[in-house]
Amino acid sequence: MMRVTPRYENDEAALATMHGKERVIAPLLRGALGLQVRVTPGIDTDRFGTFSRDIDRKGSQLDAARAKIAAAFAIAPTARVAVASEGSFGPHPHVPFVPFAREIVVMQDRVSGLELIGHYAGMETNFSHAIVADIDGAVVFARRALFPGHGLIVIGCVEQQPMPARALIKDIGDWDTLQRAVAEVITSCGAAFVETDMRAHRNPTRMRTIKRATIDLVRRFRRPCPNCARPGFSLTQRLVGLPCAWCGGPTHAVKADVHACEGCAYREERAVQAEAADPGQCGACNP
Repeated sequence: MMRVTPRYENDEAALATMHGKERVIAPLLRGALGLQVRVTPGIDTDRFGTFSRDIDRKGSQLDAARAKIAAAFAIAPTARVAVASEGSFGPHPHVPFVPFAREIVVMQDRVSGLELIGHYAGMETNFSHAIVADIDGAVVFARRALFPGHGLIVIGCVEQQPMPARALIKDIGDWDTLQRAVAEVITSCGAAFVETDMRAHRNPTRMRTIKRATIDLVRRFRRPCPNCARPGFSLTQRLVGLPCAWCGGPTHAVKADVHACEGCAYREERAVQAEAADPGQCGACNP
């Protein structure tokens, strides 16, 4: 029989953020898991990388989140749990000219060794930029980027590339400040690189995707392993090879999902409902 996954009992959780992420993360982890989430005081998460390019992120998105967690544990030695999020933004992997967001929220329990990762990946983002040579161009871009409800940053621009070493102006939240920043950078560089501010406290759209990644983390916590009851029993692999409806040979269609436990290595293959694949996905029938 599957055992019920326990809640925490008001255990302390240190949240590594300086950009207001506690507004969406803390209520969910308190209500669903019983954690008392507190922002780690004095932590500078910018040192692990900035969207404005003045500090490069070292390693992967997950590496950066884990580095934040390690820093939070160092500052909050009594906390059993630490939490951090990390976002990544760029072009859609399959749809041209469409931006794509990837958000993770990572939770580690240093008593049990548990690590869980909540995910969001999708097109819910205003991530964009424009190279402008005058104020009018900046205004057109700003309106498209949901300004002033969403913040902007203005960066120096050299040979059509952002150059934060030349100029970097953050915390732009009103039209007057935007116009002054753009004018200053154009005077210095000849053009300005205007970009959406992707820090959570300046970007309500991103704050929503952090919330969605946190909800995914809660869902993963609530999926205990059937063998050892460790939280996080989840999809880890998709197996292709569903037989073709015409010839019966293997196709590129998924035939089963693999769910696995990182704690005890127990795994289950769960077959898809379909018994056969469309011949259009068969290399033999539709070469």
